[in-house]
Amino acid sequence: MLALFVSLMLTGIAFADDAKVEDLIQDFDRRETVATANAFLEILRMQDFFESPIRFTGKDSKDTLRQQVWYWAGEWYYDQSKYQQALNYGKKALPLFHLTEERADCLNLLAICNIRMGDYDEAAQYAKEVYRLDLQSGDADRQSSSLNTLGTIYLYANQPKEAEKYILRGIALAETTGNTARLAILKGKASEIYHAQGNDQDALRYAEAAYRLDKDAGREDKAVLRLAQKASVLIGLHQYKEAEQVLAEIIPALRKIGDRQSLGVACNKMGMALYSQKRDAEAVPYYREAVAIFSAIGDMANELHSHRGLYETLWKSNPDEAKRELDKFNDLKDSLYNNVSAESLAKYNAEFGNDWLQVENHEAKARLRLAVGLSAFLALMAMLIWLVMRRRHRRQTEINERLTSDIAELREKYNNLQIHYDNALMTSKNHDESERLNVSDQEFLEKTVNTINELIHGGQIDATTVAERLGMSLFQLRQRLGDVTGETPQSFIQMIRMRRARHLLDHHPELNVTEIGQLCAYQDTPNFTRAFKKMFGITPTQYLEKQHH
Repeated sequence: MLALFVSLMLTGIAFADDAKVEDLIQDFDRRETVATANAFLEILRMQDFFESPIRFTGKDSKDTLRQQVWYWAGEWYYDQSKYQQALNYGKKALPLFHLTEERADCLNLLAICNIRMGDYDEAAQYAKEVYRLDLQSGDADRQSSSLNTLGTIYLYANQPKEAEKYILRGIALAETTGNTARLAILKGKASEIYHAQGNDQDALRYAEAAYRLDKDAGREDKAVLRLAQKASVLIGLHQYKEAEQVLAEIIPALRKIGDRQSLGVACNKMGMALYSQKRDAEAVPYYREAVAIFSAIGDMANELHSHRGLYETLWKSNPDEAKRELDKFNDLKDSLYNNVSAESLAKYNAEFGNDWLQVENHEAKARLRLAVGLSAFLALMAMLIWLVMRRRHRRQTEINERLTSDIAELREKYNNLQIHYDNALMTSKNHDESERLNVSDQEFLEKTVNTINELIHGGQIDATTVAERLGMSLFQLRQRLGDVTGETPQSFIQMIRMRRARHLLDHHPELNVTEIGQLCAYQDTPNFTRAFKKMFGITPTQYLEKQHH
């Protein structure tokens, strides 16, 4: 009882500290005072974010205060698994950094936030810049760190062979620095990469090496993570009972240290180990816990695996719920992989290859012949990428033209700037009767579009809610909408939001881009800008400039 009381007291203190930190961040955003900045940074020092105190005086500039508070706010939110907030503060801090190492640290924060949120294309852009800055610094330890980030991006983007090159290079650098903590991280990542390639013998060797490094150095919390990596490999080797035993040891430890990300992954793995032993009912609670964790922290990639696990384990006992989990899996898959640009990743890979080539040339001039061959190969890859991008652009143009011909112009109502589509949305009165949709399809489309517009006007929109308003399951909505329009619910909703955005840009010059994004149910302007550019090829600001010209 005493231990429970102490645990509850410590938990209460931690929550109080977290609330105080958020209050200080918000207070600084409002007033930007030296006192608030110092109080915030002192709490972070006490929480072991850094060792030496950071203190400001009235002589320090506002930009210096903003730089440090916003950057460390980003690091704190990342530690709390609040990746969107961490990303927002990292972006605010980035323009204020000019020193190479500090700027690289901020860029790395942005990269790992985007990794956690499943936006690997964006992560690669930041990681590329980190790596270049670290090369300039000549610091082998920093280079090994940025190579770990690059390897992680390619691993999570399902390109483990590309990831392998970065991680092995990072391991070689880390072994020269004597940084065993970094070496353990890289060897743990190597275990994940070889596991993804199906080479579980090498994966097990790296996982055990990483575990020994952390265990021998007394890093117990990190050693737990290495055991989690080992459990994944044991599952790959079909040693499910052994994996279950390892996971049963580490899951309580992860709950205790509060590492939600790793806990969610471990729960997914435990679910898989139990499911593989035909113990479906025991697996379900672990998958449910994983879904709750990943949904809360915005980790779509891992949440995807949780929903798939629930679908598989519920199929025999509860087919209806299993189908709902399958719907969630499909929706999340559409949303996640729409964010990944294979062409961009290939482009970045070519650029990183050139960076490596420069390093290797400094190390060994004898590799010049290889460099020439690699350059020719990269030139060929660049041509292939250009052809793929051109084809993709042509397809996007065709889609836009089809949407333009199929969707009637928006009608405007000036009360609260609410916009509705014409009731004859997907057809035209001038078409021949044979070309028109049947009455049932017209009514379905009209009702769907009106429902979507009502939800957009309310500020929240998602496919599940649309389906509920229409009295359908998400699976039924996807089937019906696909039959009538050839679109998924997500792409159809996105189309309407973007048409609405373009209409507002055309007819309401008094509104700024942020306000237009909010009227299209985007709470975050960067997300609105990315979605608009993806649909039309230019940002909302560029669109306005083009209209004015």
